[in-house]
Amino acid sequence: MKGFYTIVLLIMSNVFMTLAWYGHLKFAEWKWFNKLGLIAIILISWGIALFEYFFQVPANKIGFKGNGGPFSLVELKVLQEVITLIVFMGFTLIAFKNESFKWNHAIGFLFLVLAVFFVFKK
Repeated sequence: MKGFYTIVLLIMSNVFMTLAWYGHLKFAEWKWFNKLGLIAIILISWGIALFEYFFQVPANKIGFKGNGGPFSLVELKVLQEVITLIVFMGFTLIAFKNESFKWNHAIGFLFLVLAVFFVFKK
């Protein structure tokens, strides 16, 4: 169950981080948001990113072998990166209709899946 909780927390963490990093690009379509200066946008992004840490830190604490979890540090990092890219692609395809998923992206994801396979191979 710790592995499941870790993955769910990492997914939630990445949703907030993706919104913090890239949400302002979509939010710029709103008139009131578009009038904000860079400092205000940075502060809003930091506020969103705070929630990322509420999920990221417990995910690593629960998932790390040194704390009784199922994953090594390398495994946690690889999981984090793959989840980040999956969440990012979902966000991009939903929020930015002008972006597309191309064959070279699919091949890149395949290599990431292979990376996960080799990292977890004992």
